[in-house]
This record gives sequence, C-alpha cells and structure tokens, in this order.
Amino acid sequence: SVTGVQTCALPICERMLRFSLRAVLPSVRTRSIVRCFSSAMPATNVSELSNGFRVASEDHGGDVATVGVWIDVGSASETPKNNGVAHFLEHMAFKGTTNRTGEQLARAIENMGGKLNAYTSREHTCYFASVLKKDVNQAVEILADILQNSTLDAAHVEAERSVILAEMADVESRPEEVIFDQLTQTAFPNDSLGYTILGPKANINSISRDDLQQYISEHYTPSRMVLVGAGAVSHSELTDAADKYFGKMQKSENTTTNNSSVMYVGSDVKIDQPAMRNINLAVAMEAPSVNSPDSVVMSVCQHILGTWDHSSTGAQHLGSYLAQAFSAHNLGQSFMTFYTPYKQSGLFGVYAVSEPGHHVDDMVYAIENEWVRLTQSVSAGELARAKAQLKANMLMELDGSFPIAESIGRQMITLGSRVPVAEYFARVDAVTENDVKRVASTYFYDQDPVMAAVGPHLEEVPEYSRLRRWTYWLRA
Repeated sequence: SVTGVQTCALPICERMLRFSLRAVLPSVRTRSIVRCFSSAMPATNVSELSNGFRVASEDHGGDVATVGVWIDVGSASETPKNNGVAHFLEHMAFKGTTNRTGEQLARAIENMGGKLNAYTSREHTCYFASVLKKDVNQAVEILADILQNSTLDAAHVEAERSVILAEMADVESRPEEVIFDQLTQTAFPNDSLGYTILGPKANINSISRDDLQQYISEHYTPSRMVLVGAGAVSHSELTDAADKYFGKMQKSENTTTNNSSVMYVGSDVKIDQPAMRNINLAVAMEAPSVNSPDSVVMSVCQHILGTWDHSSTGAQHLGSYLAQAFSAHNLGQSFMTFYTPYKQSGLFGVYAVSEPGHHVDDMVYAIENEWVRLTQSVSAGELARAKAQLKANMLMELDGSFPIAESIGRQMITLGSRVPVAEYFARVDAVTENDVKRVASTYFYDQDPVMAAVGPHLEEVPEYSRLRRWTYWLRA
C-alpha cells in the first residue's frame, strides 16, 4: 500500500520556488526565472509505501530509463571490525539469489539489452539498471530479488576476496585515489567517515557470510531505501512495482548511523614513493556539510579557484587568479579544486601535481594565499564567472538518465527531498561578494588545514607549521 504520496506537481513547485526566491532575491522577477527552468525540467514525484520505502522519479520521456535503489548506508556506517563490508556486499549482489543463479541474473539483463551495476560510497550504496522503457517493471523485480534474496554462498564469498584484493591493488596504484583516501583518513582519524570504502586487507580476508547477513539485517531496511527512476518512467507504474516487490519488507525503526558526530582534525600525512615521477598532494580545510546553508557559497568558491592544467589549450588565459599564478610562475603541472560535502562535515581543498624541484612550497603557499585572499577581496567579474560555470557544470552533469537518477537518489538520501534545479540556481544567483568573504573567513582564515602528499622527494613539501602559518595574513 502507498501512503503519504508527495507528488511535486508544477503549480506547487512554482509557489514554493517563488516564496524561496522572494526571501533571497526580492528585487528579481521570480516568475520569469521559474518558467525558464520549470519548462525544461520535469517534476520530481515522490511517494512512500506504508513500510517507509520511498519512490522518487522524473519522467524525461524517450525510450531509455535508469531505475535503481539508493540505500542510506556506506563505509561511514561501519565499525573497525567490519570496515569494508558494504563494498564486499556490493560484490556479492550479482552472484545469485534464491530465485536465480548468477548466470541467470546476467542473462536476464542481457536479454533485455540492459546494464546492471552497483557502487558503494562513504555514505550510500546504490544498485541500478539501465533498460528500455518496456522493461522497467522487470528491472525493479530483479533489483528487489538481489536486495532481498541474495544467497551469499560461502564459496562465492571466498572467491570474491581475491577480486576485491586485486581491486585494492589497482586503487593503490593510482595516486589520486591514494591521496583522497589518505586525506579523508587524516582529516577524520577518529570517525568512521575516515574509513576507506574497500576496508583494510585484514578485514577483506576475514569478512564472513554471517557478517554480510548481519549487515543486511541491520541496514538494508525500507526506511533507508529509495527506489529512483529517471528517463522513460511512469511514477504510478514505478510505485506499483515498488509496492509489489518491496512492499512486504518489514518496517524497521533502526535509522541511525555511526557517524552522528564527526570530529575534524587538522593534520598531515606524507607517503614517500621514490619510484613515482611526480609529487601529488592535496591540501584542504573542513567545509560545510551537505545540508548547510553555506554549501552553495562553498560551491561558488570552488569555481572561483577553478581547475588548471598546463597542457590545456589557452591554460594561461583562464580567469582564475590561482590558475594565472600557476601559469605565470610555473608552480606545477595541474591543480583541481574540490568540495566534498558529507552529512556532518565536509572537505574543501586543492589537489595539485608537481615535478620535484619545481618549488612545491611556493605552490602550496599560492593555494592557501588564494584562500585567504577570498576573505578580503572578491571581484564582481570572478564571482559572475564562477556562478556561470557552476550552473553550466550542473546541467552538463545531468545529461542522461543515470546522472539524473543519481542526483535524485543522492539528494533523497542526504537531504530527504529533491531540490529543483531552478531553486538551486536561485540560490547560486543570490550569492554575493560578502557571502564569499564571510564563508571564506569562517572556514579558511586562521584555521587548521589538512594535507596528504604522495611521491618522491617529499622533503620539498612544506612542514605542517608552515601550512598553518599561511592561513592568515600579518598586517600592521
């Protein structure tokens, strides 16, 4: 049975959006802004079954759909003993159920011409399928079968250990993967948010079938799940399928996670790798959580700093002051600004690559100096450029049924609802120079940074005391 149907029809969206726009943009003509985006973006329909299982969809038409189940659980919900179990379970999902063997699962999807996949992150897990419109119901049934009836055969558990260890070896061979894992571990050393998604080797070698079953019973509950559809989907048909295949799951009151309180620690880690050619490092600060009012401003800050690569055409002409500094002074090979918000905290920083001997200390100083500069001065031109890039990137990332489904699923899990594109754009447009300076002052100025560095000649990487010193300016 379906209760609490929450269908976001266009008239309701317009009223809500106009209200929010008046609060942040009293001087703009909100009606034209709403029509501009609402005419291009379909409504997000949300329903809830009586057991707490939710359904969210957007009908974009066409012939292809992505349907998937997003689950509010990931490595941040694990313990030191079972860290890695969420990812291990993802690997076991397609090995067979009580109704289908692994081969039959693969054939069922292949016969539809579809694709079946899954992934695990720190805060959620997803199982999804991309299929033709006529096969949406069958795809939902297969997902339900996988999530509720996996056999977790002991022989398959043993066989999958070597597969995960091989995946770990591949991850550890990629500097950017090592950097971001080490950065998060260093920033949150006493919290499950800092755990790696794959887990330590000892856990991979010891996780048992019982551990997997216990994890499912504790965390794979209806109130933590959202069935998402995007593309050629009918919300009423998707809700009927959810009720048919997920409606008998028992409602659970267990909705807590292990990362209810997250403690950030300013610190650094350096991993010497003499065989590597380049020094890879990331320096970051604690940033607003995903549901913070400052998260939009921080995303604008991310695009003010921008991204740069010395080999890109016209790299020396980019508008970012940090890109101009890298280009003019040969500070490194590339940099990328990132903002990763989580439920309870976040990280904002710059990932940079440099050859040894290319003044790595000057490179890090330039990065932090730009952070401090944002607390003092932001030009109208760079703010307008950052807003335009942020909105354009968002629309480009929503190109296709899977990216849209992922956006819906992630927002439903982390925010509890879907934020309309027009409303988000209004929030971006409302950001002022003073907002940027305020947020930069709160999160960057005279705060404890965190850094992770991997590569050769790490004696060139500045000590932590200097990182801390560069977070403020001494002025008479």
